[in-house]
Amino acid sequence: MLKQITHRPTAIISWLMAFSLYFVLVFVSRADEVSIRKTVADATVAASPAEQRALISSLKLKPAAEAVTLFDRWKAGEIFLFKDDAGLTTPVLLTGTAAPDGSFATLRLENGSPLLAPDGSPVRINPKTVEAAETDSGLRKVMKEVSDLVSLADPDLTKRIRAIQDSAIGQKLEKLPALLALKATEKNQSALRALDESIAIIQLRSPISSERVAACTQLGQLKSLPAYDTIKTILTEAKKASDGPTVLAAKAALKAIDVHVSQINAAGTAFRGLSLGSVLLVVAIGLAITFGLMGIINMAHGEFIAVGAYTAYVIQNLFATGLKLSPFGVSLSLPGMDLGAKGANLYFVVAIPASFLVAALVGILLERSVIQHLYKRPLESLLATWGISLVMQQILKFTFGSNNVQVSSPAWLSGNWTVNDIVFGWNRVFVIGFAVLIILVTWLVLNKTSLGLLIRAVMQNRNMAACMGVRTERVNTLTFAFGCGLAGLAGAFLSQISNVGPSMGQLYIVDSFMTVVVGGVGNIMGTVISALGIGLADQSLQQYLGNPVIGKILVLGAIILFLQWRPAGLFVTRSRSLD
Repeated sequence: MLKQITHRPTAIISWLMAFSLYFVLVFVSRADEVSIRKTVADATVAASPAEQRALISSLKLKPAAEAVTLFDRWKAGEIFLFKDDAGLTTPVLLTGTAAPDGSFATLRLENGSPLLAPDGSPVRINPKTVEAAETDSGLRKVMKEVSDLVSLADPDLTKRIRAIQDSAIGQKLEKLPALLALKATEKNQSALRALDESIAIIQLRSPISSERVAACTQLGQLKSLPAYDTIKTILTEAKKASDGPTVLAAKAALKAIDVHVSQINAAGTAFRGLSLGSVLLVVAIGLAITFGLMGIINMAHGEFIAVGAYTAYVIQNLFATGLKLSPFGVSLSLPGMDLGAKGANLYFVVAIPASFLVAALVGILLERSVIQHLYKRPLESLLATWGISLVMQQILKFTFGSNNVQVSSPAWLSGNWTVNDIVFGWNRVFVIGFAVLIILVTWLVLNKTSLGLLIRAVMQNRNMAACMGVRTERVNTLTFAFGCGLAGLAGAFLSQISNVGPSMGQLYIVDSFMTVVVGGVGNIMGTVISALGIGLADQSLQQYLGNPVIGKILVLGAIILFLQWRPAGLFVTRSRSLD
């Protein structure tokens, strides 16, 4: 063993250094805690309110949670001032349980040790017979300022950054020492950026012109949006004071921020246009199957969207405490699994396939009962499905009521990402990915499966397919069910971003037909390009014109002119059918 130790002197030194560092850190931490308690204890017995405020203000240089705890106990009247026989006042805290005479054991506030009498026995006091330390409004204000700075050291990064940003409110120069001290120890880049921003915003109120100029330059480099209005105020004041350097620096900072805002608006408009196009695509892709491939003008397509949304609503309640319904006046109670927060996050995973299946089953029922008699009869199919849409709306009203119902978003769809001040909502990102997945699955079904081969054969030449032994009626049913199921999927997602009601699908039926027709009837890729193009054009015009109504009108006008030029849409679907 001795031989091993003598051959490894470096390891021994490393262990000794580690232990030494540990004990130093423990000692420093304990010393800081004692120093904080000593400062608060001195403040409770200070001779004047001004001296009390000065002592508490000194804690701003090293804010700690221990101080906040002591402040709370002080304001609650839990710190008592014990006077011994010699007239010495000692601030104490009560501990333990009350004795029969109502007295408690005591701890010195300055170090937490038991308060002892001259003979060494523990001192017990009755709180009803001892004066409690008092506070006034000025002292409580200073306490709050220290408490606000304590959150700057919060281990939770999100809370720490929020506290750093809030510290710039009011531009109080006395907060600078604590922020500068935190900057010296902070490692996270996001927190460091927030520190630089808050420090610069506060320094805009510096009496030194060079510091104001440096602060303006810093905020311009950071492209600080929260500082925009403050810099404008500083610019106005600098003009009145004829402070040329500050005026130039403020103007340069405002120009840099304006450029940044333009970039944010452009990127945000593109993202909103892409997400709107994805919503249109999710809604229209099912119609591209039933209308584009089958030639059925399904005016009830919007109600299948509602079916999918209400399926998500039912699944949500089944994962929670259950659901009570009154379809056609019959009371029906569905018990829930009462999964709490876990169910709130998992229900949507089940709701997605359930919405597809329920809508597909309703589609099968509709096709077998009505649609199969209306092939190649577009006018009759339009009128019949319009009537069916009204019936389905009434059924939904009788079952779930006329009012909208609330479908909550799971936690993993409720937040957002912020990249360079551009906000990307998780629900919008999800619908974009959802639309891509739907397109991929639809393309695979139509081009890589036997069902897709049968669908294409029947749609191109129904009679020839029947002669080759294809059961065209079954293919028709499955195709219509697939299109309706896709509409149900659209409803499941739309339940996360809009109201769920019996007539919610009517808001999308016109846009759905418009998207399918512009892209080319029966062409899936045309539907994709059409949906994204319409979404981007709509959001861009709204952003540029500042009026959503005029933007929508211009988009519709452009579509009408486009269809005058290309009535068949972007892509013409060619068929060998001789019908």
